[in-house]
Amino acid sequence: MIGYERQRKGEEMEKQYAQVIIDISHEKVDRPFCYKIPQHLKEKVEIGSSVILPFGKGNTLRKGYVIQFPEKPDFAEEKIKEIAEVREGIQVENKMIQLAAWMKEEYGCTMIQALQTVLPIKAKVKPKERKVLVSLAEGKELQDALELAEKKKQHAKARVLKQLQYHKELPYSLVMQKLHLSAATIQSLQKSGLVQIISDITYRNPLKEVEIKQQEKEPQLSKKQQEIVDKITEERKVNPTGKYLIHGITGSGKTRVYLELIEKVIAENKSVIMLIPEISLTFQTVMRFQKRFGNRVSVLNSSLSAGEKFDQCQRARKGEIDIIIGPRSALFTPFENIGMILIDEEHESSYKSEAMPKYHAREVAEKIALLHGASLVLGSATPSLESYYKAKEGEYRLFQLNHRLTGGQLPHVYIEDLREELKKGNRSIFSERLQELIRDRLEKKEQIILFLNRRGYTGFLSCRSCGEVVKCPHCDVSLTLHNNGKMVCHYCGYEREKVKVCPKCSSKYISGFKAGTQKIEEEFIKTFGETKILRMDKDTTTKKDSYDQILSQFMEEQAQVLIGTQMIVKGHDFPKVTLVGILAADISLGVNDFRAAERTFQLLTQAAGRAGRGNLPGEVVIQSYQPDHYSIGHAARQEYESFFEEEILYRKLGSYPPVYHMLVVQLFGARKERVQQLAQSLAVVEKRRNEEGLTVIGPTEAAIGKINNIYRMRLILKHKTKEQLIKEKNRMEEIIRDCEKKEIIVQFDFNPMSSF
Repeated sequence: MIGYERQRKGEEMEKQYAQVIIDISHEKVDRPFCYKIPQHLKEKVEIGSSVILPFGKGNTLRKGYVIQFPEKPDFAEEKIKEIAEVREGIQVENKMIQLAAWMKEEYGCTMIQALQTVLPIKAKVKPKERKVLVSLAEGKELQDALELAEKKKQHAKARVLKQLQYHKELPYSLVMQKLHLSAATIQSLQKSGLVQIISDITYRNPLKEVEIKQQEKEPQLSKKQQEIVDKITEERKVNPTGKYLIHGITGSGKTRVYLELIEKVIAENKSVIMLIPEISLTFQTVMRFQKRFGNRVSVLNSSLSAGEKFDQCQRARKGEIDIIIGPRSALFTPFENIGMILIDEEHESSYKSEAMPKYHAREVAEKIALLHGASLVLGSATPSLESYYKAKEGEYRLFQLNHRLTGGQLPHVYIEDLREELKKGNRSIFSERLQELIRDRLEKKEQIILFLNRRGYTGFLSCRSCGEVVKCPHCDVSLTLHNNGKMVCHYCGYEREKVKVCPKCSSKYISGFKAGTQKIEEEFIKTFGETKILRMDKDTTTKKDSYDQILSQFMEEQAQVLIGTQMIVKGHDFPKVTLVGILAADISLGVNDFRAAERTFQLLTQAAGRAGRGNLPGEVVIQSYQPDHYSIGHAARQEYESFFEEEILYRKLGSYPPVYHMLVVQLFGARKERVQQLAQSLAVVEKRRNEEGLTVIGPTEAAIGKINNIYRMRLILKHKTKEQLIKEKNRMEEIIRDCEKKEIIVQFDFNPMSSF
């Protein structure tokens, strides 16, 4: 934001030149061009202005966007052309350009990268054309034409005339494909005045049209739900840009609160963006929204075709839809007047982009809400520490939903110690208690979810006898095993040889985790016999709509058992599920990441929350080699507040987010010595500066030091304020510009969400 504000102050000075991006969709001109600002336009031209200007040898008038006001032109002044016109009223695009300028400064990307992220799809997509063959003849005239065609043995013409006796209009595709007409036959019918072809452009709609029926009366809001809706509604009248966090236990009715808030925003003739973490959540979410708001709802996600994405942006721009649902990219839907942005399951790491610019949807949503004068509502059963910390600090208004909407109790949770199972001689994937409960549910015809906590399962070593994970003595994160037999910490660079026996109990049962969902399915059939099982993982969800198909089948009870990874435990509501088995619950604790305990707590809490959501009580079995770990204990008891208090102490001691901010500088290049040299130069400069409160770690190799013959290094900076880290980033950018770095790519990642 610093650079953007600096740029805005520059506007107060005499503006003579403007850097303009021309026609963003054209890759050949995907760079800024310098234009002169004529005197009569100087007061109108701003950062983000949409302008008309002469471009190319023929001086064709093209549209462009102003992104900067340079003090000096970058080439001969006599060759610089003038801006011809400032377009009025292009508010959506202006805001997007302002957003891109902010992202450039905030995340250390180029302006082009930011613009390509925030502007909706601009590629030329062939419009969807709807062609219809319409009869111009009726009654006797049509019958005479049919008899004449039959008499002349014009069979194709006769076929279509016969159909037109029953249907005034026929889809052109049906006429060509089913009735086997040629273009010549249709031209003949047109010349004789019997038919005409009408064509129009229709929008591709990724959702099936729903028939608006008499709406089912939804249950009345609980007292607490109504209180949240009322308070946010009242506060929005005074402060429309308020930020709220709804912390509600699983099944407490957060979505119902969202629906009520959205209805009030739409009544103000404003639009709503509803973010969900993954495509897998759209199935139930969209169905519920369509039932409430009909065809004014649409989606944007990666499974849509380019045409479908383009059309949803057009529909939003023209005001034909009010609500868009999707992952983080849906943030950039070109609504003209956004009233509210909601982020469900706001703790999810998929809200952080892993490509430049490495933005977090929560932060960008705050900025978009500010630009539009809109409210931001976050919701989760397991809020991120960042959001809960902000709520504690008073930056977000916190609301709590502590009871299930159905009035039912949270499921009863058992923690099974896999070390004891091993001692008893049980080498099965399933503990004795889980086996007993599975047989009970199979007999009762109730549904079962088996969740394999397999996230980040490779790379670390744990002991099956005592549960010990080999950790870095300096950073309290697990060591990662590399192919060369070394165990390395990717925070400080500490390394040691691979251990062959447990350093705590001397057991030889120390290794990585190898089981996958397919193995679980095989073991289930071997142990419990044949039954209808659905498996949901990357292998079974490669096709479009595969998420929806699997979830629909399970919802319709076409299977009694659902086995899967984390994608099956996030936000889904299956009333007939009464048993959830969490296999290898502590696997995610071994990941080389300071967020390991938080992610484990979130996954286990979300998984446990899938049981007992209907009228039947639920039970959960958590299997672990570390049953005494605080994240597992708090998750079993659904105690978020207690977990937060314990985890935040660890973050303070380690100077980790959210108490401190972290900047990871990533360097990539084909020549190892060049990458190391630049990384070392940046580190030396930062350490010599001796900025108060600034910690510099490294440089060290990245988690994977070499991919496709490209060497990877990284440097870590920590400080209490992000503003200071942005200043350090700006200084490093100046150093990088001044040195030869043609062979090296440098990327900045603030508060990373994954191992690096």
